[in-house]
Amino acid sequence: MYLARSITPEIKQSLATNPVTAIIGARQVGKSTLARHLLKDIGNTLYLDLEKPSDRALLAEPELFFSLHQGKTICLDEIQLAPDLFSVLRSIVDETPQTRFLVLGSSSPELLRQSAETLAGRIAYFELSPFLLAELNNRTNLHRYRLLGGFPRSILSATEKQAFLWLENFIKTYLERDLRNFGYNLPPETLHRLWKMLAHLNGQTLNYSQLGNAMGLSHTTIRHYIDILHHTFMLRLLPPYHANLKKRLVKSPKLYIRDTGVLHALLNIHSFDELYAHPVYGSSWEISALENILAKFTQWEYAHYRTAKGQEIDLVLTKGEKVLAIEFKASATPKLSSAFHTSLQDIGAEQAFIIAPVAQPYPVAKNIMVYDLAGFLNLNLHLGL
Repeated sequence: MYLARSITPEIKQSLATNPVTAIIGARQVGKSTLARHLLKDIGNTLYLDLEKPSDRALLAEPELFFSLHQGKTICLDEIQLAPDLFSVLRSIVDETPQTRFLVLGSSSPELLRQSAETLAGRIAYFELSPFLLAELNNRTNLHRYRLLGGFPRSILSATEKQAFLWLENFIKTYLERDLRNFGYNLPPETLHRLWKMLAHLNGQTLNYSQLGNAMGLSHTTIRHYIDILHHTFMLRLLPPYHANLKKRLVKSPKLYIRDTGVLHALLNIHSFDELYAHPVYGSSWEISALENILAKFTQWEYAHYRTAKGQEIDLVLTKGEKVLAIEFKASATPKLSSAFHTSLQDIGAEQAFIIAPVAQPYPVAKNIMVYDLAGFLNLNLHLGL
């Protein structure tokens, strides 16, 4: 059964108005499935998988090939394997504006834009995340979603054993094949060791020098490796909050493994009981909540707030003059420190929300509410935040 993705309406609108639409995201996140579903509704389409030698061979003379298919919506899957095509696409869309392109890639916007400079003003980017909680339409419970993450082949597996077998193979394939296909010639064993170390540091402030010392590598090498994991959607680097405050703020990003299933597979956590007893339990909850919230607040800037004295807010969302503060608590009875209230005053937050696995929402102070994740996501839809 096909499960609808929340960004589908925006992508449909882009296909109708933009010459080139790009869907980016991690490998195995469902980009190809979504694209095939979109093409089925459009009609007069062509789908090419650039991982297949037979499909790449069709593009030996790309200008001639595309001229034979004028007026179609042409999907190019795994576009990062043929970056030279971007320069060709510009001339095609300029000469035949009725032709539309849907390109799929497993590299971040920053990497794709290096090859797509000639498409400035002609391309729109959309990031497809692993399944969001609302997209699963009650096909699973929160505990299972938190344990297995949102990759389709994981969360839709019949058993947890099958899910973790897939996740372990996904990690192995990413390290041994995918990175090489992306153009990175890195030692898989070293990157796997770093990835596991980052899993233990999930949700903490990033310190390149300390990681370098622990790994026996330079901080520049560590930064390079982390950038690769970030640009291929394996890591989330949550930037620090910047404002003209009289307090000294931490300037380093916080680091998260973006999918909880991948996090738990790296840490050999295969059940919710094991997760509950593990130190990563709290930061694992942060990932589930953070990724779902950022997928909803796409028009907002996001950051974490932390002072040199340790006062912090997990997530600060800003849009113009509007500031929201969000704290993640894995406990069903969340407690707030006095430093949290001070931090709210520092950043001038209009409202604050505590996201925790609670049975029902309730206030803890003026303009501070506790919500479960699903309840908060429904709330922001109704209020148009």
